[in-house]
Amino acid sequence: MKPAPFNYVAPASLEATLALKAGHGDEAKFLAGGQSLIPAMNFRLAQAATLIDVNNLKELDYVRLEGGELRIGALTRQRTLERHPLIKHHAPLMAEAMPFVAHPQIRNRGTIGGSLAHADPAAELPVLAVALNARMRAQAQDDERWIAAAEFFKGFFTTDLAADEMLTEVAIPAQPSRTGVAFIEFARRRGDYAMMGVAGVVTLEAASSVCQNARLVYLNAGDGPVNATRAAGLLQGQTLSDSAIDAAASMAADHEIEPMGNIHATPAYQRHLARVLTRRALKMAGERARQRIANE
Repeated sequence: MKPAPFNYVAPASLEATLALKAGHGDEAKFLAGGQSLIPAMNFRLAQAATLIDVNNLKELDYVRLEGGELRIGALTRQRTLERHPLIKHHAPLMAEAMPFVAHPQIRNRGTIGGSLAHADPAAELPVLAVALNARMRAQAQDDERWIAAAEFFKGFFTTDLAADEMLTEVAIPAQPSRTGVAFIEFARRRGDYAMMGVAGVVTLEAASSVCQNARLVYLNAGDGPVNATRAAGLLQGQTLSDSAIDAAASMAADHEIEPMGNIHATPAYQRHLARVLTRRALKMAGERARQRIANE
């Protein structure tokens, strides 16, 4: 199929881009990598009266450290997130998860900002943003604001971005030194949407296996990234024993996620996957945290 007719513009500056968005509002959509938007337009699942190509905005393509935070421009390609040394050192969870995103050809074009703004419940990057306590910088023509990742995603393909705003930057805070991370997902084939996936973050108390803090965030488990706060809370102050991990996995799988099923997996099977993947992720994250303590 072909998309419905639209106007195409390719502004040369962020200021011109924001002015266009202010003028067109919801009738305009940003084109970055186009890996989700263009197929949706071709099938007429999405329509735009005006398509604003933002690929000229090179100032939004960067990875750098600033004020103790990892700052990532919205036009940074997903392949860069997979390979950049600053990502590997300061956000290893992101580096570990990126190879699960579709295929290299998709990651070569897809951007972090595009994926986050698209807010697909089965996508990896929204889950990573919540698990890493990221902040999103939303800019309009005359204003800007920061939005916590936990508040950014509002449901199916819906975010807190206003009609005149553009996501321009992602900020990831430094993680405590005794933190271990793990990302695991299960799909029928490499590159397919996962039937279930989980990002686990575990921070241990010094020189012990007692959990000081934990986060568990799931993809394809609801209408957006599902932050299983009750399950993670069960681990706080507890030794990461098999029984503690099992309790957290059961809490998340039985009471916090809301999988809807599809032609490949029933909700019951997705809950089973969540339970299994959570156990694996917590054990892996806990072991990595212990290794970091041993290396201090």
